[in-house]
Amino acid sequence: MKKIEIKDMIFIQIIFLWYSCVGIFSKNAAKYDFFSFNYLKWYAGVIVVMGVYALLWQQALKKFPLNIAYACRSIVTVWSVLWGILFWNEHLTVGKVLGTVIIVIGIIMVVSGEKNENSNS
Repeated sequence: MKKIEIKDMIFIQIIFLWYSCVGIFSKNAAKYDFFSFNYLKWYAGVIVVMGVYALLWQQALKKFPLNIAYACRSIVTVWSVLWGILFWNEHLTVGKVLGTVIIVIGIIMVVSGEKNENSNS
């Protein structure tokens, strides 16, 4: 496997930032009656975000081993916490901070473990 470059890591993080926007659109859609115009408008946003994400995800899989790509996908939880705070005045708790720190540490461990395996081969 070729070495993972920093530009590729930035690319995959942008993909997951984009994907996390599904939560924004779906939470806004949930405010409205099922199949109302406003519901459909927000749900259309979900479909667009997911469609673009699917295309970008396929490109990411060309650059990353599957285990790295899926481990990095966990960062969506961190983005979701941020969106909750910014858009819905949700509170940042100690549990949320600890959870996001554990996720980030886990991603770093998986990615750095892959780098170590590649350098040993």
